[in-house]
Amino acid sequence: MRATPNVSLLARLCVAVALLAVPLQSAAAETRSATAIVTGFYDTLLATMKNGPALKFSGRVEALTPALDSAFDLASMTRIAAGAQWLGIKPEDQLQLIDSFSRFSVASYAANFDSWSGERFEVVKETPAPGSGNGIIVETRLIPKTGDSVQLNYLLRPGSGGLRVIDVFVNGTISELAARRSEFGSVLARDGAKGLREMLDSRVKDLASK
Repeated sequence: MRATPNVSLLARLCVAVALLAVPLQSAAAETRSATAIVTGFYDTLLATMKNGPALKFSGRVEALTPALDSAFDLASMTRIAAGAQWLGIKPEDQLQLIDSFSRFSVASYAANFDSWSGERFEVVKETPAPGSGNGIIVETRLIPKTGDSVQLNYLLRPGSGGLRVIDVFVNGTISELAARRSEFGSVLARDGAKGLREMLDSRVKDLASK
């Protein structure tokens, strides 16, 4: 004889499954694709460029800081740029370096993208990063009003803060972090974490005065 199902138990299970489905759906809705992350950053960058002269340097920094914090994994980028010497840096000095590198990164965008002359950004496609199990490359182009375009490729990887940019390749091949690692490594070897932090802070001041 077939057992009669426990209707009360089935009802409770259905409710439990329904409740579990709500946060899962919300989490999926909040997950952004690599293309959406880069596109969102470009939207803010372009708007800032168009208002660049009126905003001035401080205003551009204020506008771009949350955009970079959202799109870029600046903590991981600091660690990668520091190279193998990162493990020998005290935790409190690591945090200070992340802060200095983050402010330097924002200042670089604020100084170098300070106005608009008809440029536009085009997101071409996203592909799996070569030799990486979970990396994604988003290929883009900076297209000026006249002249040749510049290829800018973004490498994104998932981390504790979700999928975010960890490197930028100019002309598709020149790694920004590889260049930083060479420079930062020599400063760390010579002057330690304090020296690197002072160098980054000095560059922020120089960028602000451009």
